[in-house]
Amino acid sequence: MKSQLLILVLVLAANVGSALGVVYALHQSRALAVELAALEVQMDEGLAEWSALQIEQATWADGSKVEETARRVLHMQQPNETKILVVRP
Repeated sequence: MKSQLLILVLVLAANVGSALGVVYALHQSRALAVELAALEVQMDEGLAEWSALQIEQATWADGSKVEETARRVLHMQQPNETKILVVRP
């Protein structure tokens, strides 16, 4: 009878331990799902910023934009043809 009671207590303890393990695993799973969602939002924001920077880079790579800014902000102008010196190797 003692051995049956001991087996019953061990099975009950194993059952409770297993249930606690399942609860812990579910908690970890949910916490990781929340973290994943936050990281996906951060990734989407990073991709949006990267796209905006690519557009800005393409805009500044256009020579007319640089020339327009040089004229407007720096008050630069095209030199007269008499002041242009072409150097050839």
